[in-house]
Amino acid sequence: MNINKMKKEELELLSFTDIAYEILKKEKSCKSTVDLFKKISELLELTEDEYASKIGDFYTSLTTDKRFFALETGEWDLKERQKAKVVIDDDDDDFDVEVEEPKEEEKEETEDTDYDETDDYEDDGLDDLVIVHDDDEKYDE
Repeated sequence: MNINKMKKEELELLSFTDIAYEILKKEKSCKSTVDLFKKISELLELTEDEYASKIGDFYTSLTTDKRFFALETGEWDLKERQKAKVVIDDDDDDFDVEVEEPKEEEKEETEDTDYDETDDYEDDGLDDLVIVHDDDEKYDE
């Protein structure tokens, strides 16, 4: 289908995404949402107000139509031109974790025999904190 040779009345029967699909297919290059919709607007002879009021719906249609692929650059391409990379890992050892034990010399060097629980203690100022319950009698004055 050559959309450039179609009459305006024929194009109006197509959806915006169908026209965008044909544009991307014919031109074989990626386009931004704005560039695609400008081309559609030219073909359909949309006014600036119609353009402004319909571009949001067009973007939504692109995001939900499975024929289109959004690139990281913000441009759109046809999904059929994108290659999917599928990685299948048949290795049954996926959940096995091998830990290499340090050599005896390294163990001795890294052991901290003078460890004291207060080494990691930080004073958070909550040592004098007292928990008071609502039903304590000393506060019922």
